[in-house]
Amino acid sequence: MSKANQSHEIKVPVLPESVSDAVVISWYKQVGDFIERDAPIVDIETDKVVLEVPSPVSGVLKEIIEPDGSTVIGQQLLGVINESDESSADTAKQFQQSNDSESSLVDGQADEQVDNSPVISPAAKKMMMENNVNSSQVVGTGKGGRVLKEDVLKLIESGLKEIITSKPETSKSDSEISSSSPLPANDYREQRRVPMTRLRARIAQRLLDAQQNAAILTTFNEVNMQPVMDLRKRYKDLFEKTHDIKLGFMSFFVKATVEALKQFPAVNASIDGNDIVYHNYFDIGVAVSSPRGLVVPILKNAEFLSMAGIEQEIKTLAIKARDNQLSLDEITGGSFSITNGGVFGSLLSTPILNPPQSAILGMHKIQERPVVENSEIVIRPIMNLALSYDHRIIDGREAVQFLVTIKNFIEDPSRLLLEV
Repeated sequence: MSKANQSHEIKVPVLPESVSDAVVISWYKQVGDFIERDAPIVDIETDKVVLEVPSPVSGVLKEIIEPDGSTVIGQQLLGVINESDESSADTAKQFQQSNDSESSLVDGQADEQVDNSPVISPAAKKMMMENNVNSSQVVGTGKGGRVLKEDVLKLIESGLKEIITSKPETSKSDSEISSSSPLPANDYREQRRVPMTRLRARIAQRLLDAQQNAAILTTFNEVNMQPVMDLRKRYKDLFEKTHDIKLGFMSFFVKATVEALKQFPAVNASIDGNDIVYHNYFDIGVAVSSPRGLVVPILKNAEFLSMAGIEQEIKTLAIKARDNQLSLDEITGGSFSITNGGVFGSLLSTPILNPPQSAILGMHKIQERPVVENSEIVIRPIMNLALSYDHRIIDGREAVQFLVTIKNFIEDPSRLLLEV
């Protein structure tokens, strides 16, 4: 049997136990199209990440079994591809080029311009048509600049899309305008109903579960950021030159958090039925914003990471989150989480637990405030800290002391080096 006659199945990847199913969001190719081996052929969305399913071989897509919008489970058959040898591949490419050439003929003249328009997923294209969005308005965040459904949704929600209305404009006299509705003639009220993405729906469910199934309390404190800011200012250039990464504040808080968790193991624990599960590792989730919503990638074994290692890992995960490239392993697990609402200007908040974790640290905006030091009023850069915790396994005393420990490490960062 020649390669051209061999069929290969395209299947949903193996999903972890915590993910029950997924949704097919866009096929990169249509039936009859040629695709190279390992090139992405279909995207599926779980309640955590978007997964690109690669083509198992080079060949022609024979059949799409599960179209866009289908709900699928691990190892379910998505489609079939016929493997092609090099000659068959060349033939397919030539056929495609011939079609492209014929389709470029307009009024008997070939369009010699190169098509630089972005690649748009079918789901995104459908949403653009429904909402009168032009492709030039959308910035694609997918692989190779591919426009995803989430990119269009983000544009629509931000209010940047141009509203195109078929209402004819009519001229009115000054007296008619003054006596008519205060709204201009071409303005109108509208409502849009957009289904939640899988990630947004999962976030909503998890937050609701956290509030209903845990005894959540929040304790607050404030920290003087001057010592860390002075240390950062003194060494930031040398740090970046040595490690090829900028020194931020998050690495200090991750380090301080790990040391505090070592002193208060219950804060790093979780509840499983009637059991308390204590972890001897420190997997710190760092909440980051992505086009699909808030995701919490995990710094695995953060206790073994240097300051530079923490900064590099956070940067890598943030870029992957932005480009929808996070793997399931990178957002699964975690024994404690940190969220920084300060980057958006938040001064104070009560973060919600990320189940099954039992605590989460909230960082906030640094703001200069008058404080008393040595009986004198001075101006210092102050950050509010918030620790939300599950009172079922963490006592108030432990929660307060845990937060004070982080405060002490940040206000005297040399203690992080000495681990005292």
